[in-house]
Amino acid sequence: MGSHKPKLLFLVTEDWVFCSHRLSLARAARDAGYDVVVVTRVNRHGAIIENEGFRLYPLSLSRRSIDPLRELATLRQITAIYRAERPDLVHHVALKPIIYGSLAARSAGVPAVVNAFTGLGYVFIAQGAKGAALRAVAGSLLKMALKRVRARTILQNDDDADSLVKAGIVRRQDIVIIRGSGVDLSLFPVTTPPAGVPLVVLTARQLWDKGVGEFVAAARQLRSEGVQARFVLVGDADVDNPAAVPEQTLLKWREAGDVEWWGHRDDVPAILASCHIVCLPSYREGLPKTLLEAAAAGRPSVTTDVPGCRDIVIHEETGLVVPARDEVALADALRQLLADAALRERYGLAARRLVESGFTQQHVAQQTLALYAELRGAKGQAGPRG
Repeated sequence: MGSHKPKLLFLVTEDWVFCSHRLSLARAARDAGYDVVVVTRVNRHGAIIENEGFRLYPLSLSRRSIDPLRELATLRQITAIYRAERPDLVHHVALKPIIYGSLAARSAGVPAVVNAFTGLGYVFIAQGAKGAALRAVAGSLLKMALKRVRARTILQNDDDADSLVKAGIVRRQDIVIIRGSGVDLSLFPVTTPPAGVPLVVLTARQLWDKGVGEFVAAARQLRSEGVQARFVLVGDADVDNPAAVPEQTLLKWREAGDVEWWGHRDDVPAILASCHIVCLPSYREGLPKTLLEAAAAGRPSVTTDVPGCRDIVIHEETGLVVPARDEVALADALRQLLADAALRERYGLAARRLVESGFTQQHVAQQTLALYAELRGAKGQAGPRG
């Protein structure tokens, strides 16, 4: 490979997203010989990124903005960074970074591009005329962004791949399926759930698209029946997402005693050790980390029969799967698991085995580094070493 140390640049929406979902991959790339640069909006996690030895560029990107002048300024900022850094490879994560980063990469002459979808989120599941308009615009931009020779598109499940191919957005041969961002098994040992009233948790950004409303309705129904359980929402209201649950709604639910709302928490392993069931009644996912972590901790999950969720929760084997947007079916599934501790244990142990078989951070890093090597013309190597 010569003496050149190849430069890998990550473009991610938020610093916390990078730390939560891509930090382990960046470490693996660094250990494989890459010079790692991170471009993201910086809030509270900048020091964590810089302490890893990665160069950090703060980015003025808003996930919610559709102001043409602001978006053009963001694109110019990204292009200027790409021209200054001259990376050998860029890795874009999520919709805006994929579109803007691909355009910037073409302008700056970046030789190889990886575009990673974390799921087909709000733009692809929004309903009505607004949703149709958003999909039309996004589809046109994505077709332009993803069309180049030395580029690959990472998707986390086969349903998303089928959707993008059918829409003519990307060619099947340019897609690589890598299932999620992986989980560190050492952080989630399997423990015996505590005695007492069972705890059911939904750990996610508080979005309607995550099925938060259905979760609250199911909790309200079960509590009215006298079912003994605590129902907890963990996570902040994501104000930059159009599907955000308003904070006042979360507070209202909490004050009414429908559910507990714990807000943002950094101690997810401890939360999973203290809970009995994890619930994510989402409308669509890539491959949700919250369900991966629940499985790693040996906890059963109740989720929906939608892309991403059904890829990690196998019905009546590692948890229960119900139709999306169906609070009655959700309540029925939760009732079944709350009444049967032995069933919860059986599903939880099977879930742990499933994660061990191919959903760890090591699995994800190995597959992604192999993709990097392929794009850089070094097939068969785990990654360059300078």
